[in-house]
Amino acid sequence: MTLGILVNTDRHPDHLVGIARAALARGYGVSVFLMDTGTRLLHHALLPGLVSSPGVKMSYCLQSAKKQEIDTCGLPPEIVEGSQLNNAFMHREADRVIVL
Repeated sequence: MTLGILVNTDRHPDHLVGIARAALARGYGVSVFLMDTGTRLLHHALLPGLVSSPGVKMSYCLQSAKKQEIDTCGLPPEIVEGSQLNNAFMHREADRVIVL
């Protein structure tokens, strides 16, 4: 089973990590897509630890990051630069999707 987490705000970084870790502890895969102001979390201190966890995939909308003036240089290589197509793939592949 895979849990998809669509992050479209920067208001809940602790919830993102907590929910993802809880899902991983139960044996679920986790797929995260960051868009809109959620891309502000790309440099949050909690994300590198989360994205390096086995079972976690993470991508973000480059267009959103540009709009938010987020510097995407130096991101962990596990965080995939993408588009809304990555969001669509996450929705297709996930058994459940939540939005933060």
